[in-house]
Amino acid sequence: MLKVRRVLISVWDKKGMVDFAKRLIDLNIEIVSTGKTASLLRKSGIPVKEVAELTSFPEILSGRLKTIHPKIFGGILANKKHPLHMEEIRGLGIYPFDLVVVNLYPFLEKRKERLSSDEMIEYIDIGGPAILRAAAKNYKNVACISNPAQYKPVLVELEKNNGFISSDSLKILAQQAFYTTREYDNAIYNYFRGKEITTWSFEETWRLRYGENPHQKGSLYKMVESESLGFKQLQGKGLSYNNFLDLDTALNTVKEFAEPAASIVKHASICGVGADKKLSVAYKKAYAADPLSSFGGVVGLNRKVDKETAEQIVKSDFKECIVAPSYSKEGLKIFADKKNLRVLEADFSQKASYKDIRATSLGYLIQSQDNLSLDKSALKVVTKKKPSQNEMKDLIFAWKVAKFVRSNAIVIAKNSAVLGVGGGQPSRVGAVKIALAKIRGQVKSAVLASDGFFPKEDSIKVAYSKGIKAIISPGGSIKDQDIITTCDKLGIAMVFTGIRHFRH
Repeated sequence: MLKVRRVLISVWDKKGMVDFAKRLIDLNIEIVSTGKTASLLRKSGIPVKEVAELTSFPEILSGRLKTIHPKIFGGILANKKHPLHMEEIRGLGIYPFDLVVVNLYPFLEKRKERLSSDEMIEYIDIGGPAILRAAAKNYKNVACISNPAQYKPVLVELEKNNGFISSDSLKILAQQAFYTTREYDNAIYNYFRGKEITTWSFEETWRLRYGENPHQKGSLYKMVESESLGFKQLQGKGLSYNNFLDLDTALNTVKEFAEPAASIVKHASICGVGADKKLSVAYKKAYAADPLSSFGGVVGLNRKVDKETAEQIVKSDFKECIVAPSYSKEGLKIFADKKNLRVLEADFSQKASYKDIRATSLGYLIQSQDNLSLDKSALKVVTKKKPSQNEMKDLIFAWKVAKFVRSNAIVIAKNSAVLGVGGGQPSRVGAVKIALAKIRGQVKSAVLASDGFFPKEDSIKVAYSKGIKAIISPGGSIKDQDIITTCDKLGIAMVFTGIRHFRH
C-alpha cells in the first residue's frame, strides 16, 4: 500500500482536472503542477505550487523544457524504502512524489490535421513520457495516471482507503503507463518513417488442446487492452484451434438474424441454418438440411437455450460445441450428461472491430471485417418477374447465410431454412450443382443465393432445371444483361444486392 501525500500534475488535456484536483485537496494531498495547469487550478481556487517555484528555474525554450530537473525526477525516482536514497534527496532539498498525473501532447490527433513537419515536431512530448516512465519504473513508490479515464477509479480507491493505493493498483497503473508511452513512440516512429507501421499487443489467454493438427501447438490470444474474450466455457473438455474457427462461423452466422436462429458448422463449412419464431424449430430446420454432415458439428444459437432446444440438440447425434448468449437451468442440466460437450456462453453485444489477419508465404494480409449489412431498400429487381413476398424473405435469408460460406458460395433455401450449400468450389456452376445435389428431386418455390455475380448463363439453367424460381446475387458482371435475359426467358426472378461477400 502507498500513502499519497504529494502529486505532480502535467497534462495537455485538462478536461476533468479541476474536479479531480479538488478531490485530491479534500484528501490533504499537496499539488505541484506545470504553468498552464497551475493557472487553471488557481482560477478555480485550488492551492497549487508551480514546478518553476519548486526548481527555482523557469520554463524555457517556448515551453519545450518544463519538468526535466533533478528536483522533479529525484522526487519521482527515489526509493522510499532505501535509506541512502532518502538521505540523499533530503540533503539536496528534494521531496518525494507519491503520484504523477500526465497526459501527453496530442501527436496522433494532430497528425490527422496534416500539419507541416515543423508544426508536428512541436507536438512531440518529451517531459511527459519521461515522467511516466520514471514513475512506472518506481511503481512501488509512485502511482502514475496516464489517462483521464483513470481519474475516477483512482479517486474511488483513495477515498475508500483514506489516501492509500494498493500494490496491485500501482502495478496496473505502471503497466498502462508503459503501454501509453510505447504507443506514443510508435505513432511518432510511423510519422518519421512515412509509412503506417501496424503494431498489436496480444496476450495468451487460452492454451488450446492443439492446433489444426495434434502435432501443432496453439493458443488463443486477445488484445492486451481489451477487457475480456467475450465468452466463457461452461462445461466440456478443452477447445482446439479448429473448434474456435467453427465457433466463429457458427456464432457470426446466427448474429445476422433478428429472429431466433440456429446454425450448424463443420470444418468451417455450414451444414445448415434455420430461423423461426421458436428456437427449437429453428434448430430442427438447421439439422434437417444435412443430418449426416452435422455429426460432430458446432452449433450456434442466438437466443437463450431452453429445455426443448437442448433436447433437440442432444437427440440429433453427437455435437462438439454449442455457443449461445445464455442457457436455461433445464438446458444446462440436459447438457451436463454429455461430459465432453463443450458449452460456451458468448457476449452477443460485442461488435467485431478487430481486423482479419492472414499469414501467407508472401507476407501478411490484413483487412477490415466484412461487417456490411444488407440494405433492403437498396435491393434491385432486375427481371420482369418479381419475387413473391415469401420468396423475397427467403432470398434475404439465403443471402445472409451465403456470407459465411466459402467462395464460390451457393445457398439454396426455403421457408427460412437452408436446403443445400455449395461452397469452396473453383467454378460457380460446380457450386450450384453441389448445392442442388443435396436436395432430393425437384424443389418448388425454393430460392438461390450467390455470393458473387454469374459469369455465364450455365448456373441459371442448372438452377432452373431443379425448380429454382428466384435468385439473389451481387450483379456487376459484364454478362449481367445476358443473365437477366436468360432469367426472363425461364421465368426466374433475379434480385441484385450490389454487395459481394467473398469468403476465401
